[in-house]
Amino acid sequence: MTDPLLISTAIMIGLLGSTHCIGMCGGIAASIGLQRHRSTLSNTSFLMSYNLGRISSYMIAGALLGSVGALVATGTSGLILRSFAGFMLIAMGLYVGQWWLGITHLEKVGGKLWKLIGPSASRLLPVKTLPQALLLGVAWGWLPCGLVYSTLLWASSAGSWQQSALLMAGFGLGTLPAMFTTGLLAQQVKALLQQKWTRKLSALVIIAFGIFTLPLTELISISH
Repeated sequence: MTDPLLISTAIMIGLLGSTHCIGMCGGIAASIGLQRHRSTLSNTSFLMSYNLGRISSYMIAGALLGSVGALVATGTSGLILRSFAGFMLIAMGLYVGQWWLGITHLEKVGGKLWKLIGPSASRLLPVKTLPQALLLGVAWGWLPCGLVYSTLLWASSAGSWQQSALLMAGFGLGTLPAMFTTGLLAQQVKALLQQKWTRKLSALVIIAFGIFTLPLTELISISH
C-alpha cells in the first residue's frame, strides 16, 4: 500500500510544478478550453477528456518504469534508489526555481519518441470531439518534459509498478488545477503562477520534500 505521504508529495510536486506545465502544455489546454462556439460546460468536458488522457499516459509510464524499479528496490540497492529519488526531487526544485536546469537534459531522452508521436498528435487539432480530446491528451502525455521525467524516476523507487503508477496519477492530479483553469482562465492563472515569488516558494517546498526523502539515517548507520 502506498504511503499517504508519498501520494501527498506526488500531488504537491504536480501542483507546485505547474508553473512549468503551463509553459509546456498550457497552449494546448487554452486552445481546447477557449472555443467560443462551445458552451462553458462543453469546454469543461473537453478539458476533462484531454487531462484524463494526459494523466493516463503518466500512469502507463509510471507502471513501466516502476516495474524496473521494483526489481532493485531491496536492501542496499533500495537505499541507493531512494537516495536517487531524493536527489531527483531536489533537482526538480532547483529546476522549478530556475536555479539549475540540468534536468532539461532528460528531455532529450524522449525526443526520438516524440518525433514519432508528435505528427499524429498535431493531426488531432483542432479538437472537435471528446474522443479527439482524450487521444490528444494521451499523446501529449509523452511530450518530452524534464519535470515529468524526473518525477517518473522518483516514482520508480516506490517498490512496485502499481505504486509507481499511483504516484504518477497523483502528480497528474496535482497539475490538473493549473492546467484546467489555464484553459478557462488562461492569462489570469498564467500571470499568478509565473510570478517570481510563486516559483521560488514552490521550488523550496519541493527541495524540502527531496531532503525528507533521502534515507540519511540508514546511510549513516551503514557507513558506521
